Amino acid sequence: MDFGMPTLIENRNLEENIVLCKELGLQFVELNMNFPMYQLPQLEQTAYLREAAEKNEIYFTIHLDENLNVCDFNSLVADAYMETVKRALKTAHEIGAPLLNMHMNHGIYITLPDRKVRLFGEYREEYLTAIRKFRRMCEEEAGDSDVKICIENTDGYLDFEKEAIEEFLQSRLFALTWDIGHSHTCGNVDEAFLMQHKDRLYHFHIHDGLGNKNHQTLGTGEIDLEQRIGVARACGCRCVVETKTVQALRDSMEWLKNFFK
Repeated sequence: MDFGMPTLIENRNLEENIVLCKELGLQFVELNMNFPMYQLPQLEQTAYLREAAEKNEIYFTIHLDENLNVCDFNSLVADAYMETVKRALKTAHEIGAPLLNMHMNHGIYITLPDRKVRLFGEYREEYLTAIRKFRRMCEEEAGDSDVKICIENTDGYLDFEKEAIEEFLQSRLFALTWDIGHSHTCGNVDEAFLMQHKDRLYHFHIHDGLGNKNHQTLGTGEIDLEQRIGVARACGCRCVVETKTVQALRDSMEWLKNFFK
């Protein structure tokens, strides 16, 4: 199994993330496109990224912007996000990144006296048409590349999102990321869906959870880490140790070393 680290806010640049990755014996760094230094102009410096990876004997994965909304009803907004993913796919191929990690966007809701109505669910056909358009664009851009786009669970998949993921999984390009901390904090409501598609699990985000808090140091919370890591191992998945501080990552790596003993 390969283990990697997320982009950490304490590390001010790529080089500091690489140094920590090497120090902890990790295999990859997940470059997070929510950060200003990992936007397309920086990621498209592919010769520099390839050289950094080869020199340090690591590799990169890419976490797409969490605001990504390829189904926005404003076509100008949707097209900008489509172009972002198109160029990120090209970058991933050029730097040897095996995957892009992606969140589903719940979209806007309207509050009625007795309930909230999600516009993507209310206008489901328009939503699914956009999903299919996005899938086709990704397939055309990826071609015969081995890059995957992995859909991550967050706070519980909504019905229309499950339908969209089923559309995505018709393509070999798409796979699933299981974030075990997100699962924990929403009562594991996504577990049945994820296990139904166990053969499409490709990537894990691992961290511990305590009550409604996730991204906790491994071994300090309530998650059955042995079971979750066992699934990741059985499925041949790589894992991001997704804590949010340098010290929590160090402590989590100590826990992992003891775990694998």
